[in-house]
Amino acid sequence: MNRRKFLQNTALSGLGLSVGASALAKGLPEFNPNAETNTENQPLVIATWNVERAVSTAWDVLQKGGSALDAIEKGCNVEEEDPANSSVGYGGLPDRDGNVTLDACVMDEKGNYGSVVFMQNIVNAISVARKVMEETPHVLLAGKGAEEFAVSQGFKRMNLLTDSSKKDWEEWQIKSEYKPIINIENHDTIGMLAMDKDGNLSGGCTTSGLAYKMHGRVGDSPIIGSGLFVDNEVGAATATGLGEEVLKTVGSFLIVELMRQGRSPQQACEEAIARIMEKQKDRRDFQVGYIAVNKKGEVGAYSIHKGFCYTIYQNGENKKVDPGFYLEGK
Repeated sequence: MNRRKFLQNTALSGLGLSVGASALAKGLPEFNPNAETNTENQPLVIATWNVERAVSTAWDVLQKGGSALDAIEKGCNVEEEDPANSSVGYGGLPDRDGNVTLDACVMDEKGNYGSVVFMQNIVNAISVARKVMEETPHVLLAGKGAEEFAVSQGFKRMNLLTDSSKKDWEEWQIKSEYKPIINIENHDTIGMLAMDKDGNLSGGCTTSGLAYKMHGRVGDSPIIGSGLFVDNEVGAATATGLGEEVLKTVGSFLIVELMRQGRSPQQACEEAIARIMEKQKDRRDFQVGYIAVNKKGEVGAYSIHKGFCYTIYQNGENKKVDPGFYLEGK
């Protein structure tokens, strides 16, 4: 065993011990990877924001026997291809130089992961991320390399800047003030989690990022453990909002590990938001929202500010839900 592998194994062992000790100290139930799932709660699809059509599309895939990963891809494609959605794919608001740049990732029930960052001129970033996962020895491709790979896989180049988004950008240039608007510039950045009829979990996240960001900026959405994390033994989580703050706390991984310790998805989401706010005691000018699901098909969601919502399709019902938020009554 070489030195690097030894250090990695030692670090992971220490993490396992600390997580176990924390669970025991809090009197939480011991995590059992062989615990039975609640089949009454599956299949299910849950996604950030009000994306009824995307969730319905994913649900239809599951009903036809498709995998959770298939459902994620097709559901996210709906938002990527909708020019009215200014935070994803075609019609996404550009960076401050007028370039629409896309980030996306997928993660399946086996722990496989694929991602693209800072990709231009390709609509379906989530589909390219899946191709990275399945067709390359890598997990992340960036910029021009991601675009060229997409073209080699049969994706077509196109201008992602619509007339509407271009007009908004030109109006922004008059003042050129970079002040992200809560629940607006992050709205409809889609994180989606799905559980198929066999109880297997997959997830995806796709976005055009913050409007009028610096050229080259990448947020949390395509980064494993931050914008998305899936552990098929435990559960899955995904994020939306100001990516810089999600990255600092590796939020989605944190939520899954809290569920491993015995917390419910709701408790885990609330703890993850609290961790952010503990580090930002004097700030109230940004939004972060999380959704999560465990192996029992139980879900949770929480945000910093009011205004965040999620859409869930479960037990034959597709509905929008407004979850609790940290600053309520504060």
